[in-house]
Amino acid sequence: MLALGRFATAATTGAARPSARAVPLSLLGPLSLSVSAPVPLPGSLLFMHSAPPLRYFDVDEYILKRRKRLTMSTATAKHHAPFKRVESVQNIIHMHRDPFKVTVIGSGNWGTTIAKVVAENTVLNPHLFAQRVDMWVFEEDIDGEKLTEIINTKHQNVKYLPGIDLPHNLVANPSLTDSVKGADILVFNVPHQFLPRIVSQLKGHVSPSVRAISCLKGFEVGAKGVQLLSSYITDELEIQCGALSGANLAPEVAKEHWSETTVAYQLPEDFKGEGLDVDHRVLKALFHRPYFHVNVIDDVAGISIAGALKNVVALACGFVEGLGWGNNAAAAIQRVGLGEIIKFGQMFFPESRVETYYQESAGVADLITTCSGGRNVKVAKYMATQNKDAFEAEKELLNGQSAQGVITCKEVHEWLAKCELTEDFPLFEAVYQIVYNGMPMEQIPEMIDELEPFEVEDDTPEAEPQTEVQA
Repeated sequence: MLALGRFATAATTGAARPSARAVPLSLLGPLSLSVSAPVPLPGSLLFMHSAPPLRYFDVDEYILKRRKRLTMSTATAKHHAPFKRVESVQNIIHMHRDPFKVTVIGSGNWGTTIAKVVAENTVLNPHLFAQRVDMWVFEEDIDGEKLTEIINTKHQNVKYLPGIDLPHNLVANPSLTDSVKGADILVFNVPHQFLPRIVSQLKGHVSPSVRAISCLKGFEVGAKGVQLLSSYITDELEIQCGALSGANLAPEVAKEHWSETTVAYQLPEDFKGEGLDVDHRVLKALFHRPYFHVNVIDDVAGISIAGALKNVVALACGFVEGLGWGNNAAAAIQRVGLGEIIKFGQMFFPESRVETYYQESAGVADLITTCSGGRNVKVAKYMATQNKDAFEAEKELLNGQSAQGVITCKEVHEWLAKCELTEDFPLFEAVYQIVYNGMPMEQIPEMIDELEPFEVEDDTPEAEPQTEVQA
């Protein structure tokens, strides 16, 4: 017997009509065929087997029923799930927008690394992204040549990312306003102390429809209180801005050693719809590489807080490493630091989610990586071993770049002092006092010794008491 799912079944009475229309298999879609007797299948046409008789698939009847279904009123159809799926597919097919143009603002080692990732992905996704990626470069002279000319001809950033070949579709642009002309997506990646000046220059040159991702680490403390840098960009430029953060040391990502990161983005109120605007799918296509795995979430606050405060903790780890206190001390610093990061987030950004700190690369993984190496540890260790202050250490070690923890610990102190809460964050306060007031590093254990555990609020409803069942 030949079984055709719901389209044809064995009949108990009657025979196939002589006028029955043969049906191309392609019209029936994927069907489960079970054949117990030879059935001729010439070409792509299915002819009904004569014995036992089958109730044939009546094409005319099917077409009439299908037309009737498709003429349902709009009020009924919009609640019909299959219809909604078809409607969604039709919208995607018929709508069209030009590929998203991407600009990276910043060309330090992390800025250039992210620009490399983005430029590689635009080539792989020409239907989504314009092929040219502009990277704004603060112009400098390198042995008589302009840095932008070196990048555009030799395709290497010889000052901040030497030895790494850059995609040829990545164009260094010394003009900030020209680099963002026509851009749909901006990726901010500059030292965060320069952000206010950059944002002020961009005002009037960026459309409200532009979307942005901030790779910056830190806070903006001002009249509005303590702000995430992504929120600061949103407020100042009136554009939607998310964040990227994770366990990513720039040289390792640039060398294409496998790592992972977190991108956080919330769809704006003026979201134009799938295929017409930036969403999680677009961001994954923009940043994900075989060597750079991306998870996209919507907790912008969580990954921004973790990304900023881990630099302060890393300074403390550098201090104890420079003192020669070993791995046990570093582990204790990281434990206390993670607690203060979570406490800060819960106090001042209650929309942040605790699980982000544990489950995402931007949380505890980034903390471990940053405390194991990187600029903040290097500067702090140099301070401990060479008896230098933070700014001397930056100048001698970082080739014109900065350790973000040095600025962030000051911003955090100013905010906590204003709130009269410095005693609730003894590790953060210790780092500030060491960097700016010369407090001996050996006092760190004494300062954090009296720290009371911080209880994270649990919104999980209490389980009802279970009744013991007697055997």
